[in-house]
Parts: sequence; C-alpha cells; structure tokens
Amino acid sequence: MGAIEDIYADLEADVSEEEFREAVEAKVEQMGGLADEETAAMLIAHDLDGGEVDTIADIEAGLEEVKFLGKIVSVGELKTFERDGDDEDGHVLNLELADESGTIRAALWDDDAVAAEEELERGQVMRVKGRPKDGYNGVEVNADRVEPDEEADIDIDLDGESTIDSLTLGQSDVNLRGVVLDTDSIRTFDRDDGTEGRVSNLALGDETGRVRVTLWDDKADLAEELDAGQSIEIIDGYVRERDGNLELHVGDRSEIDELDEAVEFVPDATDIGSLELDETADIAGVVRSADPKRTFDRDDGSEGQVRNIRVQDQTGDIRVALWGDKADIDLGPGDEVFCADVEIQEGWQDDLEASAGWQSTVTVVDGADPDRGGDSAGLDQFADGSSPASSESGSDGGSGSSDSDGGATEVEEETVTGTVVQPGDPVILDTGEETVHVETDADVHLGQEVTVRGHTDDDRFIADDVF
Repeated sequence: MGAIEDIYADLEADVSEEEFREAVEAKVEQMGGLADEETAAMLIAHDLDGGEVDTIADIEAGLEEVKFLGKIVSVGELKTFERDGDDEDGHVLNLELADESGTIRAALWDDDAVAAEEELERGQVMRVKGRPKDGYNGVEVNADRVEPDEEADIDIDLDGESTIDSLTLGQSDVNLRGVVLDTDSIRTFDRDDGTEGRVSNLALGDETGRVRVTLWDDKADLAEELDAGQSIEIIDGYVRERDGNLELHVGDRSEIDELDEAVEFVPDATDIGSLELDETADIAGVVRSADPKRTFDRDDGSEGQVRNIRVQDQTGDIRVALWGDKADIDLGPGDEVFCADVEIQEGWQDDLEASAGWQSTVTVVDGADPDRGGDSAGLDQFADGSSPASSESGSDGGSGSSDSDGGATEVEEETVTGTVVQPGDPVILDTGEETVHVETDADVHLGQEVTVRGHTDDDRFIADDVF
C-alpha cells in the first residue's frame, strides 16, 4: 500500500477512502504546493481523529468536540417543542451512556431523536461524536452523530446494584441499599407556578461510605416514617450535585423499600486529637457526658434548641453542640456515636468544639468500629468507660475521696451546663431548671455559658473541669 492508504487504514474516523482522498487533494491545493500528498494526508487524519477521549470521565465542557464510546444505560422520552419563528416542531431525546469511568447524558435532536426512540435500546454500545457543555446535571454532550459499535465491549453491569462510592454525577436509574443514619424534618417551598413543594433529607450509609438523600414531594414523608438504623433499598434514584458533593434524589418514579437484612456501615472518622480549627470533619467516639437540652430565642423570634455532648476517642475528646432536631436524638453516656460534617470551631478557653447543624449527620453506631486507617484502636476500647492515656484519669486527676481506712470511695461523675449568674466563690449557674452552686478556681464571668464536670457534695457541686 502507498502512504495515503497506510494513513487511511489507521484512521478511526467514519469517512470513506474516496472522501479522504478528495480531502487530501483539497488540502494540497489549499497549501499551494507547501505540502505533498503524504503530509496533507497526515494533516487531514489529525483533524478527523481530533477529540477522541479514552473514557467518559475525560470529557470536559471546554473541549470543542469529543468522540467516545458508551453503553446505553437508559433511553429517555422523546420530547416535542415549538421553535421560535419556525412552523416545524423540534424534537429532543436524552441518552444516558456509561463506561467503567462514569456516566454522561447525550442529547439527540430532531430526526436523530426520532430515529433513536425507535432503534436504540438499553445495553447497546454506541460510538458518539458531539460537543460537550455544562448542563444542569454536570457535563452533557450535544450529539452530532450516534451509531452502534457492535464490535466494542464495555464491561459494566447495568442490572447490578450501586454502592455509594460508585455514584457519579448525572447517573439515573440508581438502585442502592444502605442503612439510615439520620433524618431531617419536612420543609416546604413555593414553586414558580405557585404550587407548594415539599422536601426532606436523610443520610444513608453502606460499607463504602455515606450519601445525603433528598426526598421530594410525596416521598418527603418517608423522612418522618423511617428511623435511624433501618436498612432500606432505594429504587430508581438519580444523582445530583450540591455544594460540591453528590446527592441521591428520590422523586415520583422512585421507590424506597425496607429490608429485612441489615446493611453494614463503617464510619470513616478523623481522630479527635488531630482536628483543626475551621475544618469540616467526621468524628466518632463514645459519649462521655450529655447535657440537658436548652431552648433559646432567635433574632427572628422563633425558638431554637441545642444540646451539648462530649465525645471521646482514643486520641482525645471534644464538645459537640447538637442544634435543632439533632438535640432530640436519644443518646447518652456510653453510646457510640458518629458525627459527620461537623464544623470545628473555637470554644471556651481556646478549646476546639464541634458544631452539628442541619448539614451534619449524627447517628448512634451499633458495634461498627470507625475506619481510621493504620493501627488506631476502635470505639470498643472505651465501651467500659475507660479513658485514653491523655485524659484526666491518673494519680493526680481522680475525683474520688478516701475513707478512714484509706480505701477509695468511687464518686459518680456528673456534668452540668448553665449560665453564670454569680461569679466568685461559689460560682452559681442557672441551668434553666435550677441553680447550682459550684466550687471552682476557674475564671468565669457573668452571663457566660459553661459546662462543669465533677461531683456533688452535699449542696455544692465540686468541679474538676470547667469548659
């Protein structure tokens, strides 16, 4: 074969050899003798092969044109619309295509859309050429050409269930099993058409991670019907993005079924001792103390509520403020708890504290040790109430008293949270239910909210720690 035949044989573009030779001759004429036929053929081949990407994950909105292979996950509904100033209706149909790297939506228009509705089906491998752009669900492709490739194979299982770590932006028809970690209350909103919409959220976990689930309209009631710890299966969900994170959405065509078998969730937590100010983190540990719930008035006149707990792992402990509905979660000392997406803030006496707001997940963990990597110990190290080496236990930090025979008498440790209504000696705290006289050397000021840890002796509270 000659040079042109060799170049054409290596070409993957969908053009006939005759069309290729005509393009080569036109290129030679265009360049005015500056290129021979072989050079012109290489230039044409480069232009025709341009835009080929290895995987769907390589497609970016900034590319002028892309060519890729994908397996049809779903064929959308053919939609008809009116064009401005045109008597002829337009048509559009969306394909969802996938490979081993992810999924993408491709829009087919007019005659191609009509033909696709009749000819294309789920599971076919397609060769696509089109122009990528930013869409509502991430990057999308306006397809100029879509044709089956019967020789190509893409090794993905369309009928298998997804795991949380396999979810990709724009994915639809998602079937996912998981355990409910947390639920939120139902919220309402006004749509542009004047109707009222309803939405709620829950957090779902499996052995690969966790994801926020958004429940729309009639499905929103499920957030109040499901309890933390229940294992469920979501059928026909779809993946969206919010604030840089993937969410699984449940709409009219989606279903949620309760499962008899339990789905395992293993928390992926950060050591409390390594937390830093202003970061958002996931923490896990044993609840060492839990204060009563308190209410307060917001600036808008509504009533809010908050409850403080202290969570400890093998590296340290931290106060966690549970805001809103999370203050109602049933937990107490000895419970193993997982707190996801908590904001690390500056607390009392320069200590760090964690804030668990509406975007956070708080759940009681039943027997699953958090995955911290390396050789870190799990939560079971503290299930008997023991403290880490860095805590207050030891010869100098005990809060017990001695009897006349020199034996130690154990004293029950308590925590009290309240507002300082009298500094000095003693400090008096108002808890909202009673006033407590506290013996402490800590420097506190009037009106300050503090938590004290120690024990009661007659009518006074002997504080070992103030924070």
